[in-house]
Amino acid sequence: MLLAIPKEEIMERRNKFISRLHASDVECAILFNAIDIFYLTGFHFHPTERPMGLLIDPSGRSHMFVPALEHEHAELYAGADFVHSYPEYPGLRHPMEYLKDILIDYQFASKTIGFDSDGYGSPMGYRGPRISDLVTAKRFVSLYGWVEEARYVKSPNEIELIKESLRWSHLAHRLLQKYAKPGVDAIEIESRASHEASLIMLDALGNDYKPYGGYGQNVIAVFRGQVGPMSAIPHAVTQSITLKRGDTLVTGADAAVWGYHSELERTMFVQEVSKEQEHYFNLMVEAQNVAFRTIRAGIPASEVDKEVQRFLQESGVAHLTRHHTGHSLGLRNHEAPFFDTGDPTILQAGMIFSVEPGIYVKELGGFRHAETILVTENGMEMLTYYPRDLESMICH
Repeated sequence: MLLAIPKEEIMERRNKFISRLHASDVECAILFNAIDIFYLTGFHFHPTERPMGLLIDPSGRSHMFVPALEHEHAELYAGADFVHSYPEYPGLRHPMEYLKDILIDYQFASKTIGFDSDGYGSPMGYRGPRISDLVTAKRFVSLYGWVEEARYVKSPNEIELIKESLRWSHLAHRLLQKYAKPGVDAIEIESRASHEASLIMLDALGNDYKPYGGYGQNVIAVFRGQVGPMSAIPHAVTQSITLKRGDTLVTGADAAVWGYHSELERTMFVQEVSKEQEHYFNLMVEAQNVAFRTIRAGIPASEVDKEVQRFLQESGVAHLTRHHTGHSLGLRNHEAPFFDTGDPTILQAGMIFSVEPGIYVKELGGFRHAETILVTENGMEMLTYYPRDLESMICH
């Protein structure tokens, strides 16, 4: 059972990144994005007001720049050639002054320097200088999006971790559906299903399991406030709502496995379904089927959304949609590229997406399934396997 990306694959990622630097005449690099650093090093951390970064020097050596409280953590997991630390933020001497010393010591000055952002940023109270104010460079080059682009096509190991995520998402969702009864509060149902699934998952996977990114639970199944009329709000937030007979429910389940995520969403109904609910449910399911028939390597991502939007327009419900057909996912729940009419990215085998066209009817509810799919040369592979049909979506 695979529960982590092997070190050899992480090193290969970093080497590919360095090769792209050289091919682009970029002599050294500074990255601050925590997800991108994790992708290139295997070092998972929580970014706070304390600056942290990955440096690639002109000799191709890797350096982690961290606060002292993360020094041993980085030495254990980052696999970097060097780990440098500073006392604290803001400190008597600002952390970026320590970074400046490192940049000068390792010959970044007067070189072509690439960075994902011109300085560290955090909503947790950080203030500090830009990289371009710290060191003189031949020129600065933006590397924004480079690592995200490298993450577009998933390796076989990444696909296995996402499949593992889905196994536990399905369990949690089964429990959510089992406990979805009229007269019970939505938060109570979510908490019970997520907690029970997490305990089973931990017992099954053992000490080798590392979530590396979750929601307080290792696996969750939730309504996120999309209960009854509130389900017509695509991104409602969790709140205390008591389920009633006939309610439309829009659910979501996910499990974090070594930082990787999946997406499973369903439209369910409490005990009974009206003809109106059935009408919109069937249209939503067929919109998904249109997407499934369109997806294949070699076409632009926009084509999938165009075909879905054409179907919704012909069905007279385009005015009831609120978002594009789907998005990529992996180390984040939402990643580029997107099944959106404005995204020209060419699909490649190995990309993983959610497919989730939605229809939202005021006072009646929302209608959205989300499947996790793998793009293949001639089509797609469905990775989710939870039932999609109407009868299976009735909570008895």
